[in-house]
Amino acid sequence: MRNSLLSIVAVLSLASVQAAAQVPQSTYSDANRHLDVQKLTCRQLAGTFQEDADLLVAWYSGWYDGLTRKHLPNPDEAKRLEHDIIVHCKANPDIRVIDAVAVIFKDERMRIGQDGA
Repeated sequence: MRNSLLSIVAVLSLASVQAAAQVPQSTYSDANRHLDVQKLTCRQLAGTFQEDADLLVAWYSGWYDGLTRKHLPNPDEAKRLEHDIIVHCKANPDIRVIDAVAVIFKDERMRIGQDGA
């Protein structure tokens, strides 16, 4: 799973983003050092340092799995879905990361025959 998270960050850093210096995730934090992950864009995630992006991607993965009450991950499926999220983020750098996750998981639910709820 760690390798797939690293690949997400590596590909996101190659996204069609203007060349800019990497910034710490704290750049996007409030005065209390809290990060509103519901507002973070694909472009912002790609612009953070590797270790910050690794942490954030792991958090998003756990957050979504918690929402869907998935407690038995399938590493191959997770790697494929994470790749799909990367591709979506590359094509849409200004959308929120959570929206990219939602699009990909909605598509996945439809693919496996769930109603999308």
